Amino acid sequence: MKKLIIIIPVIFLLVSSGCGRGFLDVPPQGRVTEEEIRTNPNAATDLVNGVYNIMWLGGFGPDVHGLQFVVITSIVSDDADKGSTPQDYGPALEIDNFTYGPSNQNVQNFWTGYYQAIARANQALDKLPLSPLEEVEKNRLIGEVRFLRGYFYFNLVRTFGGVPKIDKVPLPEDANSDSVQTRASADDIYALIISDLQFAVDHVPEKGATPVGRVTKGAAQGMLAKVHMYRKNWQQAFDLSQAVINSGLYDTLSSYANIWRTQGANSIESIFEVQTGTNAACDAAIQLYANSQGIRARTGWTDFGFGFNNPTADLAAAYEPGDKRKDATIITIQPNGTVLWDGFRVPSRDSVENDRYNYKAYHSRTQEPYCNNPDRTPKNLRVLRYGEVLLIYAEAANELGNTGEAIAKLNIIRRRAGLPNTTASGQADLRQAIWNERRVELAMEHDRFWDLVRQGRAGQVMRAHGKNFVDGKHELFPIPQEQILLSNNRLTQNPGYN
Repeated sequence: MKKLIIIIPVIFLLVSSGCGRGFLDVPPQGRVTEEEIRTNPNAATDLVNGVYNIMWLGGFGPDVHGLQFVVITSIVSDDADKGSTPQDYGPALEIDNFTYGPSNQNVQNFWTGYYQAIARANQALDKLPLSPLEEVEKNRLIGEVRFLRGYFYFNLVRTFGGVPKIDKVPLPEDANSDSVQTRASADDIYALIISDLQFAVDHVPEKGATPVGRVTKGAAQGMLAKVHMYRKNWQQAFDLSQAVINSGLYDTLSSYANIWRTQGANSIESIFEVQTGTNAACDAAIQLYANSQGIRARTGWTDFGFGFNNPTADLAAAYEPGDKRKDATIITIQPNGTVLWDGFRVPSRDSVENDRYNYKAYHSRTQEPYCNNPDRTPKNLRVLRYGEVLLIYAEAANELGNTGEAIAKLNIIRRRAGLPNTTASGQADLRQAIWNERRVELAMEHDRFWDLVRQGRAGQVMRAHGKNFVDGKHELFPIPQEQILLSNNRLTQNPGYN
């Protein structure tokens, strides 16, 4: 009997804008046999494309980058309120209020979505060695998959701490083994992440030498620098971010607001994005990412979405006077209406549910590609960009005592925002300035809560924000109760959730 490997191929958007048309109208290939992988070089690429494709997973089931990703990474923070109507979507309200427990639906679906993504990556890694491709090309594909698996585990370990370390396709007889059903330490998971990303650094090409949308050497170096920043491995974070800077392949986009529009997709600032586009089925995009954060009407007009993930008043107040990033990040609804960048006019404050919405998630239905499927709005997700790499470099340089280099890179970010050079001096003062800059530069980009945790001040900041944050508990989310039961209680719970 032929072995079948189920894949769902992604179609890469091989254009500078990140959105395409005709080449997305390709019928799904669905399944590929092991024999095809051994004999057809294109089958290996299809297998890898299926790993990219799972980053579109969202909705109200297993989730990688959809609404539940938004809840877990953004609504939990002081940058965002749940939004929408007051009682809409109870699981998100629990997370916003820090009243969630191990049975929370968002927690379960985030865990399941990421392990589905890891399973897809492991399946590809299991079969890629069978491909007839030359070793260089084969290792490039393996490097891409290992980057993605490292990224998936990075999001898991930041959310839950230690988790099961599944780095290969388990044999049927191993499915119930301790290696699958118990948690590895956070250190062990980080070691796997670092190994995966280092392989990618060593084997994938630079930007410009591989099709747009695929993992590049700069993406691997930048993501690995970020991982080392979380581990406080400052020299490694410095060296890797410096390598990205010195490559000369990246720069800040002159217009901050354009980063999140179609014209800014895969721009000179882009290091890694989840690619989306329009195709015949109108499904080549993340399910319930942009639409879940769209402006929600109360009356009088057809709205743009569910209205979740509203920027907080606290975030709005964090910007210095004259900071261009504020109006590029926050849609502020004025009493008599607000005109968006594409000319659309929101009628009035009393016509919508909320005061503020996330501009970085806004996608124009008139000025950008759109095919009438709001749940699959073709909005690329910017996972890593050059502006963040500059801030990683600045933070690492400061921790290593090189304040001059830290200030120089910090000022590049500030000048783009229309602000004067920083007045911070001394390591402690500069550290706080860099942290403040991370907040406003990367606002609503899904890192704020994790930043607060790694900085050791999540409790202080969240309690000042009025949240019921408990030190020693809420730095991590609970292990889903369903998973504990499935493991016959071998998966141990995080502190405070028993």
